Amino acid sequence: MRWPRHGAPALSRSGRLWNDEGLTETRNVTDAALTAVFREEAAKLTGAMVRLIGNFDIAEEVVQDSLVAALEKWPAQGIPDNPGAWLMTAARRRAIDLLRRDQRYAEKVALLERSMAPPDVPEADDRLRLIFTCCHPALAQEAQVALTLRAVAGFTTQEIAAAFLVSEPTMAQRIVRAKRKIVEANIPYRVPQGAELVPRIDAVLAVLYLMFNEGYLSRGPQVASRRDLAEDAMWLTSLVARLLPEQAEVLGLIVLMRLHLARSSARFDTNGEIVLLPEQDRALWDAAAIAQAVEVLDRAAALSSPGPYQLQAAIAAVHSEARSWQETNWAQIVALYDTLLRITDTPVIRLNRAVALARMSGPQVALGEVNDLAITLSGYHLFHATRAELLDELGERSAARESRLRALELTENPAERSLLMRKLEVHPSVEDEREFR
Repeated sequence: MRWPRHGAPALSRSGRLWNDEGLTETRNVTDAALTAVFREEAAKLTGAMVRLIGNFDIAEEVVQDSLVAALEKWPAQGIPDNPGAWLMTAARRRAIDLLRRDQRYAEKVALLERSMAPPDVPEADDRLRLIFTCCHPALAQEAQVALTLRAVAGFTTQEIAAAFLVSEPTMAQRIVRAKRKIVEANIPYRVPQGAELVPRIDAVLAVLYLMFNEGYLSRGPQVASRRDLAEDAMWLTSLVARLLPEQAEVLGLIVLMRLHLARSSARFDTNGEIVLLPEQDRALWDAAAIAQAVEVLDRAAALSSPGPYQLQAAIAAVHSEARSWQETNWAQIVALYDTLLRITDTPVIRLNRAVALARMSGPQVALGEVNDLAITLSGYHLFHATRAELLDELGERSAARESRLRALELTENPAERSLLMRKLEVHPSVEDEREFR
């Protein structure tokens, strides 16, 4: 791996500098403008260098070096009027220096030398090409996520490993294998066209959706959520939307992310405990962001190309526009789930539909549908947690307690575990109550 290299720190998403040992170096990189420029330009630069050089490792190295050079000069000299052109010039010069040592890259050196004049407008499509290359179906899904985080979002290997609960060497190997696969399979560095485009967009959106979900509610034991990861996923999705503005499902995914983040201030209390939707203070929701998201959803609907992300966004919009839990239009939500199931029939969607069905038709009806999922979702903690809630409503406290204990075994998220334990204390079993007497 060439990034991060020993002695050459890599800029993280938060503006910190990391070396190979994961140590934070003391530098003044807190300026918001500088961080914003790096965030905006890094993916463009990486995409351009991959296109020109055809080698991920060298491209990453020269991008890193150009960012470090900017970090050293810009605080004193000021951010250039065209920071992208400045970084591109620095990266090309560094690439020429590296490649001149290897005769195999003589043609690449000539290409770089011919293109030394920086363009007035960086080639925006390079970012899109990079995303589609990272998310090529020839790569395993976990490799797609890792490589996208690394090459497009600018995460260090250490940060990616921490986000997905694997060791740094394991993640480094995963990224190396993905890069090697791109070379060996001769994966083209381009945005697919024609009949290839729609299925490839699905792969890109699936990766971004997974990124967002991991940030919104982490699977690991360290933190309940990682808002930075969720925001990065939304940023990348917005990037895809800017480059493919007529793709309704891209807009649908953006709306889904925006609606969830617009309500995120009410999701946890001051102690970091989860606050479930019925108890959330809706005054804490970002009403302006919700209204803007709904406008985008209307724009997506006007494209007349419905899909699962738009339908999930529509469900989130019904929740977001309801003035209270009691005033939620459950019939509309169930109808939207029914439409979603006709497009994407999964056990998790059926479980979510059952939650809405309980509000419309009662817990007994919903419990029957949940029980039908017992085999397929036996290892999913939210299946057992949902079943416990329905059993509580029906007065089946012993069975509810058993389901909660199973859910507790299956989740590592600290906030979810705390919620389940609180509910176990609030809803003791019948046997427990007899002991208390």
